Amino acid sequence: MRLLYTFLLHLVQLALPLVGLFNRKMKLSVDGRKRVYEELRASLKEGQPTLWFHAASLGEYEQGLPVMEAIQKQYPNHQLLITFFSPSGYEVKKDSAFLPDGRQGAKAVTYLPLDTVINVTKFLDIVKPEAAFFIKYEFWPNYLRALKLRKIRTFLISGVFREQQPFFKWYGAWMRKSLESFEYFFLQDAASLEALKLLQFDNASVNGDTRFDRVSHQIEMDNSLAFMDAFTKDSLCVVCGSTWPEDDAALIPYINAHQGKAKWIIAPHEIKAEKIKAIENGLQLKTVRYSEKEGKDLAQYDVLILDTIGLLTKVYSYAHIAYVGGAMGTTGLHNILEPATFGVPIITGPHLDKFPEARKLRQLAGLYTASNAKEVDVIFTKLFADPKFRTQTGMISGHYINSNTGATKAVAEYFGKLPL
Repeated sequence: MRLLYTFLLHLVQLALPLVGLFNRKMKLSVDGRKRVYEELRASLKEGQPTLWFHAASLGEYEQGLPVMEAIQKQYPNHQLLITFFSPSGYEVKKDSAFLPDGRQGAKAVTYLPLDTVINVTKFLDIVKPEAAFFIKYEFWPNYLRALKLRKIRTFLISGVFREQQPFFKWYGAWMRKSLESFEYFFLQDAASLEALKLLQFDNASVNGDTRFDRVSHQIEMDNSLAFMDAFTKDSLCVVCGSTWPEDDAALIPYINAHQGKAKWIIAPHEIKAEKIKAIENGLQLKTVRYSEKEGKDLAQYDVLILDTIGLLTKVYSYAHIAYVGGAMGTTGLHNILEPATFGVPIITGPHLDKFPEARKLRQLAGLYTASNAKEVDVIFTKLFADPKFRTQTGMISGHYINSNTGATKAVAEYFGKLPL
């Protein structure tokens, strides 16, 4: 099975440049991977021990960032390498992978070469990591096998296991074997620990989700934004973050029907001209794009479309209500923890099956779900009309964050007792 897997990956590697002709993200991925080995040789200092962190995308990077910071403080003479699988992570962080206190967090940031034996051997020969950290659920069998053969200490941070994964299927024995490469599993929840026990692994503990540590630090930072001050003018503010067309279709009727009741920020997940235009065409209120705000009196507008990246976290600090996109359709819910840390009541779509933090917050009544425009209308109307309900719901969100921090400390303590 491993040979078949590797053979198929070689075919994928050959096909990707052709796919890239028709897909911008794929082209970025292909072009970026052409430079990986050159960038590694140029960036990593020969002879200096290297710690390698791998994240699938931007969300996993943010999840791993508190651990990177803690590990770097413990091992200041080690250099950090961060790799991404997805362009949505690499393209955002390739020039700005820094830790919160301003020190450079990574000596090198690159794509991860595809998981072929040739690529793995070349990558590890250059990097020579002293330890490898995979975040959440990135499992690449050839990388893991090579790490074990080279006796490189390997860890999973904020890991998640579910019985739907290949490890638990009849055909997954060869994948289960790759998990033996991990020295220790730091897991998000008890369900993951129980799932691992079914696979006969006991080198694991439940430490929580490092994202809670990451977002909890955000409230201590300067989150002020001049354009948001000018736009909101102390009005009730609703931030709709990382929305998809399914989310917009449910939100826009309510926005149009309640002119003057609030200031609305819509931050679409995909910043594409046709997506932005579709939102504008649906809105009947006075609307301005972030990219076109200069020279305009923002207080005169009802809706601000955030057609940029990197500002949403700070924008959430202005919210009285937050809608988080992705769960109205099948694309997957985006980060609810960012608005929650500011004590904001949250609304999402109904599809929360793969998001335990959202299910838990809904159970606590800090998050409400809506399946369509009518249900969006019901919950927004209640939050608008009842300030006490709005405040209490937001307090639940904030408390949920504060009561779930500490995962990073657990990881740091492990390495304090068993140093690298």
